[in-house]
Amino acid sequence: MSMQRILVATDGSAGADRAVEAAAELAKSVEADLLIVTVGDNLPPGEMAKLAHAEGGYGEALELLSGRILLDARTRVEGVGASRVRVLSLSGDAAQGIIDAARREQADVIVVGRRGRGQLAGLLLGSVSQKLASLAPCLVLVVP
Repeated sequence: MSMQRILVATDGSAGADRAVEAAAELAKSVEADLLIVTVGDNLPPGEMAKLAHAEGGYGEALELLSGRILLDARTRVEGVGASRVRVLSLSGDAAQGIIDAARREQADVIVVGRRGRGQLAGLLLGSVSQKLASLAPCLVLVVP
């Protein structure tokens, strides 16, 4: 099986950081393209409340937060030595957005952390990693 395109999803959490580093190592070792994805509006309620009161409004604050998450992830990836890297910010349901991006980009593997920021929501609704493992059109690597 060839791995030419790797998609890694991040929400900026510690678990996502580990997934980003694992994806970067994998991309570097097999010389694959790496797409870093974040789903901006899939944040815990506390973060949403902070954004609602941000200067410039919710939309601008959300865009800044997504941009920061992607920049941090790109910096991690480049530190590992992966070179063919793109970033993408999505909105909507996290699992569905990641699945749609994997299909569109013809990803060979999705790399994701086991737990992101929304731990309580994950317990109640089923975590994004569980949904991806069940529904993704390609391999899913879940990083602990």
